[in-house]
Amino acid sequence: MSDIAAPRSSTHARSVKGGGRNRSGQTNFELYSWLFMRLSGLALVVLVLGHLFVNLMLGGGITALDFAFVAGKWANPLWQVWDLLMLWLAMLHGTNGMRTIINDYAEKDQTRFWLKALLITASIVIVVLGTLVIFTFDPCLDPHSTLSVCK
Repeated sequence: MSDIAAPRSSTHARSVKGGGRNRSGQTNFELYSWLFMRLSGLALVVLVLGHLFVNLMLGGGITALDFAFVAGKWANPLWQVWDLLMLWLAMLHGTNGMRTIINDYAEKDQTRFWLKALLITASIVIVVLGTLVIFTFDPCLDPHSTLSVCK
């Protein structure tokens, strides 16, 4: 029975064809990436708990969450920026985590490249669409109302 080495161990690096990837020059990026994960995770805890507290405790519970609640909340620029920060940090945090997983487990350079390209493309699309929704949201376009609320 053979032991399976951890992805970042020296045994794993030697077992990959070509003796492993050259990581020279990536030290600072990986250090900043590691630091970003810790800081963004801490910021996300505050942002998400604040979001949940305002929506569920102060907002009247889950039954009060509807189009009008979101329209009222996003009328205030503070909540637009709050939700925007939560979106951006969550996407960057998740993308960075997935990038790390791809680096650890994708053995072929070409596979690693295409997985990262797909990841970055999907992340950019989601961030752009989410940002557009937050800043172009029009409360006068309530799809469930037969009456316009902003005549």
